[in-house]
Amino acid sequence: MRKRNESVTLEHERFSSSASAAASAPSQAPQLDKGFSLRSSLRLPGSAHPAGDSGMKRPLGRRHGMWFRLRKLVIWLLGVYIAIPFIVKLCPGIQAKLIFLNFVRAPYFIDLKRPQDQGLNHTCNYYLQPEEGVTIGVWHTVPTALWKDAQGKDQLWYEDALGSNSPVVLYLHGNGGTRGGEHRVELYKVLSSFGFHVVTFDYRGWGDSIGSPSESGLTYDALHVFDWIKARSGDNPVYIWGHSLGTGVATNLVRRLCERETPPDALILESPFTNIREEARSHPFSVIYRYFPGFDWFFLDPITSSGIKFANDENVKHISCSLLILHAEDDPVVPFHLGKKLYNIAAPSRSFRDYKVQFIPFHTDLGYRHKYIYKSPELPRILREFLGKTEHEHHRH
Repeated sequence: MRKRNESVTLEHERFSSSASAAASAPSQAPQLDKGFSLRSSLRLPGSAHPAGDSGMKRPLGRRHGMWFRLRKLVIWLLGVYIAIPFIVKLCPGIQAKLIFLNFVRAPYFIDLKRPQDQGLNHTCNYYLQPEEGVTIGVWHTVPTALWKDAQGKDQLWYEDALGSNSPVVLYLHGNGGTRGGEHRVELYKVLSSFGFHVVTFDYRGWGDSIGSPSESGLTYDALHVFDWIKARSGDNPVYIWGHSLGTGVATNLVRRLCERETPPDALILESPFTNIREEARSHPFSVIYRYFPGFDWFFLDPITSSGIKFANDENVKHISCSLLILHAEDDPVVPFHLGKKLYNIAAPSRSFRDYKVQFIPFHTDLGYRHKYIYKSPELPRILREFLGKTEHEHHRH
């Protein structure tokens, strides 16, 4: 009996000492004697929660943190959304920059002094000075029929070539980019293949032209280039072609020319609007603010206060020359209905009673959008019928 009791006592002491060691060093696995095993995860009253409970809390905490960050982001975006109208109202110059976009030079890495790098091997780069402190870069592309003769020629030869028996198109581009923009270059090539001289330029503040942009400044630049062409082109027809924002410059120019009784032979407006306020209201960028309380006061009045109107709808009432309007139904920048509205204003105007006014729509399925009307295979026929010249005559010239 004594031996048995001593054995039980000894085993009890061994177990107690093992338990004490485990309690004093919980991070280490308990040391067991040979022949003994210990069930894992022995829970004692007052011990910590199992790992599974903390694992459940972790996803809940993560979700709570994500919701907090999302809510913070929404509040921040809402603050920016509300602040922008006030910033625009206080700094109307912002609106002017967004209309002109002259700070956007695309494509970025081209040398405007080298139009041949854009595939215009029959084009010369000029620089003209409309007024003191203003210099504008000009490209002159001769008709394709003169391509061989133009190789290696200087500016003087190109200027003299304007006097050859070929019509001239003065092209006024839209906002953003430069005279080297891809869709613009493609149009020069198309018009050149029809037998036209094409003269285009970057307004002051665009591309490599020097000066600060304004509506009156852009119009004066166009007037200077027109007079420069007329001084060299003799009796050859000169047509004005404006695209997008360039239609505003074009109608400003032609109205002034008609008032001084030196109108161009025709005016062609590609993707035109009625006036800059209606265009700004219809522009896709204005969608998020179009129903903002006081939209006109916040966004449109600063445009007017900056002296920017580009009032095509008013100008066409004072223009006396043939007018052709080209507009794609799927134009996302200048909505088709604005071009149609401008035509409806111009057509019954007394100033056009002795001249042709024509509107040519391009169906949505064609995909010409805002700047790809030059791709139309119908364009030669449209211009031939409108201008009264045959394509054969243009190529012969």
